[in-house]
Amino acid sequence: MYGVVMFLLCCFHLTYRIAEPLEYHRSFLKENCRPDGRELSEFRTTTLNIGSISTADGSALVKIGNTTIICGIKAELANPTADAPGKGYIVPNVDLPPLCSSRFRPGPPGEQAQAASQFIADVIESSEVIKAEDLCVDRGKLCWVLYCDIMCLDYDGNILDACIIALLAALKNTQLPEVTVNKETCSPEVNLEKRQRLRIHKHPASASFCVFDDSILIVDPTAEEESLSTAHLTVVTDEEGRLCSVHKPGGSSLSREKLQDCITRATARQREIHKLIDKVLDSVKTAK
Repeated sequence: MYGVVMFLLCCFHLTYRIAEPLEYHRSFLKENCRPDGRELSEFRTTTLNIGSISTADGSALVKIGNTTIICGIKAELANPTADAPGKGYIVPNVDLPPLCSSRFRPGPPGEQAQAASQFIADVIESSEVIKAEDLCVDRGKLCWVLYCDIMCLDYDGNILDACIIALLAALKNTQLPEVTVNKETCSPEVNLEKRQRLRIHKHPASASFCVFDDSILIVDPTAEEESLSTAHLTVVTDEEGRLCSVHKPGGSSLSREKLQDCITRATARQREIHKLIDKVLDSVKTAK
């Protein structure tokens, strides 16, 4: 009898969730919790694997709940641009393929993928995670270009946080070969036996939020929560507590108090992510 009652109860909850998803979530939010059992300010479990792609110069795989992101970095030599002869450059690209969610279709990058790529590019520049001058090999003649391919393998919300973690971990895993320019032939000579890690100047990390009913703030939203919310917000900070970026693509407004609360939580999240990356990197070094 008990099993039958539980089965019927589960069917009722499933039907209610499908028929009235917003009301279903509201019934949890008014009790200060969420359907997956988390508190409003609780992040999902975050796991990290570094060096996942052996053919890349640096790589990392990140999981936040079910959301899974992999980042691979390939370094290529190129001519610096005319307006920045002493700098290299970084080219990030976020891919949201159909395999990660039924919401995405085959073809050219969609609006969300393009917006994510631009967001990552802005964070790289504003945070100064890597200084472009460090990628210069021979001023005006040769520099490194870092192609950062970030692919979503499983989409369940909050991809921006996962993308930044994957990118930072992959950059810290990247090793570039030694390059010299032959003075006689003016051609580059690459020594694959000698490699050097990138110099990471800052360690940015983000915390993403959603707003329900213009007032209830939740952290690390799932895909379902994102679709039902009235606003999205992502805050990026570094290890010094410096605000690197605030990304809010429209939606309902936030009070100064709520925005400050988001910044405070993002700062705490940055410390957690920094520790996680260092811990995984140490374990990789120990394994070698």
